[in-house]
Amino acid sequence: MEWSDVGLVLGTRRLGEADALVELMTRDHGRHLGVVKGGRSKRRAAAVQIGNRVDVTWRARLDEHLGTFALEPLDARAAALMADALALNGVQTLAAHLRLLPERDPHPDLFAALEGLLEHFDRPRLAGELMIRFELAIVEALGFGLDLSECALTGAGPETADLAWVSPKTGRACGRLAGRPWADRLLPLPAFLVVDDDPAAWGAVASPDLAAGFTLTRHFLARHVWEARALAPPTTRDAFVAALWRALGEG
Repeated sequence: MEWSDVGLVLGTRRLGEADALVELMTRDHGRHLGVVKGGRSKRRAAAVQIGNRVDVTWRARLDEHLGTFALEPLDARAAALMADALALNGVQTLAAHLRLLPERDPHPDLFAALEGLLEHFDRPRLAGELMIRFELAIVEALGFGLDLSECALTGAGPETADLAWVSPKTGRACGRLAGRPWADRLLPLPAFLVVDDDPAAWGAVASPDLAAGFTLTRHFLARHVWEARALAPPTTRDAFVAALWRALGEG
């Protein structure tokens, strides 16, 4: 069995005296584990640091075997990521989110979103927005996506309903006026999640909307994922949000 792909390193750990067990998020083969022979050597260890982009070939005798990776670095960004608190906590949070997915389950959209985030930690406001969108995509990939297409109370679309709230139970949106009587029971819906803007315009989200976005995604991750699996939220997520506010001069 053999395939070749592009991957992003999510983590690595020691395996025996000389080898490394490496976890990748690949474009076409999902989150995948494999052994890198001699992965603890100075040259190969540098290639398998978290956040690096690599060309990978996987080989195994049978498909269900762990198999081995042959890696060639394409973008060795790990050192830059580790030097910045926002980026370091961000990439560790992304890895924790991706570990919620079944191994070897392809998610090319999440791979693309992961790549986009790794490239934009130098723009904190954009990184915050992209993290919120990534978390919503994770919730959807796990089968608990939010319905922001119309007002759950009136059936009106976003063009006329002024969608401003989300039910914490159903994940459905509702309009500002229709939901006002229950506002104390609803979660605020940031405007940037309602309008499907051109991604070229992303990165200008106001801080209150970023805060509301992180509250929204945390609620549904906790409700449908962390609590259901008896998992603690990744501590790096709170550290990422704190680093974001500091980077924006608001921490």
